[in-house]
Amino acid sequence: QVQLRESGGGLVQAGGSLRLSCAASGRTFSWYAMGWFRQAPGKERELVSAISSPVSFSGGSTYYADSVKGRFTISRDNAKNTIYLQMNSLKPEDTAVFYCATAKYRTAGFKIEDYEYWGQGTQVTVSS
Repeated sequence: QVQLRESGGGLVQAGGSLRLSCAASGRTFSWYAMGWFRQAPGKERELVSAISSPVSFSGGSTYYADSVKGRFTISRDNAKNTIYLQMNSLKPEDTAVFYCATAKYRTAGFKIEDYEYWGQGTQVTVSS
């Protein structure tokens, strides 16, 4: 049974930083791409960042949504079955529930349907 557990969310002032973690179990973690999504109230869930498997053709390449480029950094520790999202220079518009997900494939996809297992989510609130 695949399980994902996010942690690290919270309340932070604009300009501050948070580091989200997602611990995975139940599958060979390093074989699959992983992603971070977020969903703000009244909005659709959107891909924030993704990282391919280190054994994929792209060799662990990363993707960032334009809205977070230069501010967020995704990384993975395959020995710990954990991915991270370092979020700096946070803005009020980053407020959302953040979810991690495992992809169906080794190369990161950009659509929700490219991902098959999801965590419960962690709330990130950025105050102005």
